[in-house]
Amino acid sequence: MKRVLITGAAGFLGSHLCDRFIKEGYHVIGMDNLLTGSKDNIEHLFPLENFEFYYHDVTKFVHVPGELDYILHFASPASPIDYLKMPIQTLKVGSLGCHNLLGLAKDKGARFLIASTSEVYGDPEVHPQKEDYWGHVNPIGPRGVYDEAKRFQEAMTMAYHEFHGVETRIVRIFNTYGPRMRLDDGRALPAFMSQALKGDNITVFGDGSQTRSFCYVDDLVDGIYRLLFSDYHLPVNIGNPSEITIREFAEEVVELTGSGSEITYNPLPKDDPKQRRPDISKAKAILDWEPKVDRKEGLKITLEYFKGKLVY
Repeated sequence: MKRVLITGAAGFLGSHLCDRFIKEGYHVIGMDNLLTGSKDNIEHLFPLENFEFYYHDVTKFVHVPGELDYILHFASPASPIDYLKMPIQTLKVGSLGCHNLLGLAKDKGARFLIASTSEVYGDPEVHPQKEDYWGHVNPIGPRGVYDEAKRFQEAMTMAYHEFHGVETRIVRIFNTYGPRMRLDDGRALPAFMSQALKGDNITVFGDGSQTRSFCYVDDLVDGIYRLLFSDYHLPVNIGNPSEITIREFAEEVVELTGSGSEITYNPLPKDDPKQRRPDISKAKAILDWEPKVDRKEGLKITLEYFKGKLVY
């Protein structure tokens, strides 16, 4: 049985990746320090023989006994509310954590996949965003701790590939949603849904004309899985190119929930991207991948999850 280490295993994306690899017949080692993750996301896996959990901070030395075939590094605060509250931890997990895990991959002869992000493009001057766009990022702005941590991860990963011959993969993840998102993580979808379900006003930052492209989590996980087993080592965008304004998205949530919530507007945070849409030509050509879940279908599933979590 092949063995895979997934960091950030108790988080939103990490827990879904654990599910996918268990389903595919792998022995999964989940690692998390539970800074932003929750054991609730993976408690259903604890009784399984082919699942182990290590409570560990990857910015410290990482040791996993035995053979390892694959390492997926998904440990990091990912929402603005988290990385603005924990800027040093965010920078450390993107630098020291990535370095430790690349060293482990080198030692074990394991293939390494890093979770990068569309935030490496910053507030883009090119639309839609292709992998050969270098980005427009403010390194000392409030979002720089996350953006630059991810850009550093990509550079370190490429260096280990070129200098040490480590097999590496880089996925650039665009906005993703689905069950196991935290209601309090500050991102648009959980914020809008919790406000609508409570009957509160929905808070939109800026005038709502900024755009995002939302990918359902199952589609994202499938793209990541295909990338890991591809022969391609350069960055690949994985996301849904269906673009929508934040105002329209808030209106969709109000309609879906049947809420009487009204939309209110607050100032746009500094360096918040005005546009976000992936060019997925590379994923289509190399991975034979494109998203399958329609946004309205995915939102219905996500809404049912949030209904079960919300304390009214």
